[in-house]
Amino acid sequence: MSDQTPRAGLPLVLLAGDSPEDTHWLRSLLEPAGYAVLREPSGRYALERARGTEPDVVIVDAELPDMAGVELCRLLRADPRVSSSTPLLLAFREHASREQRTAALRAGAWECIAPPHEADEILLKIGAYVRAKLDADRARAEGLLDPLTGLYNRQGLARRARELGSQAFREHGALACVVIALDVEPAAPGTENAGHLVVRCVHALKSSARLSDVVGRLSPTEFAVLAPGTDAAGARRLAERLASTVQASASAVPAPAADPGAQPSPPLRVRCGYEAVANVGYAPIEPVDLLVRASTALRTGRAEGGNWLRRFDDGAATPPAP
Repeated sequence: MSDQTPRAGLPLVLLAGDSPEDTHWLRSLLEPAGYAVLREPSGRYALERARGTEPDVVIVDAELPDMAGVELCRLLRADPRVSSSTPLLLAFREHASREQRTAALRAGAWECIAPPHEADEILLKIGAYVRAKLDADRARAEGLLDPLTGLYNRQGLARRARELGSQAFREHGALACVVIALDVEPAAPGTENAGHLVVRCVHALKSSARLSDVVGRLSPTEFAVLAPGTDAAGARRLAERLASTVQASASAVPAPAADPGAQPSPPLRVRCGYEAVANVGYAPIEPVDLLVRASTALRTGRAEGGNWLRRFDDGAATPPAP
């Protein structure tokens, strides 16, 4: 099955690697679990295959015969013919170092794995990623996704907020929303432009959010994260983690631009606003209002931990819902 088009209805995994031992191990793990598997031995062929088959997940070996795996991840993520919601996993022979994981995330990978270790965990992660990708495909077909980033647009965020709110109400669970604003200064001549910087920040944002979180785009430089099961303290920690990851991504120049004449990226300031309800069953709130409150907190909320993080202030005026 590895060299043929898979049967309809099976989630498709594309393996990029020329190591028979590793690719055989992954195939023997994935095919009995109900996945169709295609294998390409090089980065160039894997890129062509991804453009033509629309895989549900791509697993890339860290060392390919014609390029580094992280470079293939970067090419896949930048290619408009490969859906931005396609999960990319980078496979290492041994557990990846912190530097390797950071480089992978900056290149657009969602996860680093180390087959043949952690078989059960790998299957669970791939299953969750594929479900998220298929959900995103359905949302795109219904016009609920932002075409540039593949994130939910305002309408998609509103729908998902209502769904998460209904679930939290039934379970008496917590629900939070964090809104992140990227304040990008104009680029000087010879530096990376602001548009490319925002795209890299979006990749970092998607990779650092939890699988249960819902990420969307409110405006060209404002993004929202709906976080089920998250109270105010958890929302603060989530905002800190997201801001740190996005800031780190913005400070790194991608490998293709790393030449002696390359200049640093334009300065980036990250601001976050948030609101959370500890028990939606006891303190019901219109789920879309949670989005509005977190967005309002960016501008008029109570400052926490400096001006970059603010929580919604009940006395602030609220703009119209999305």
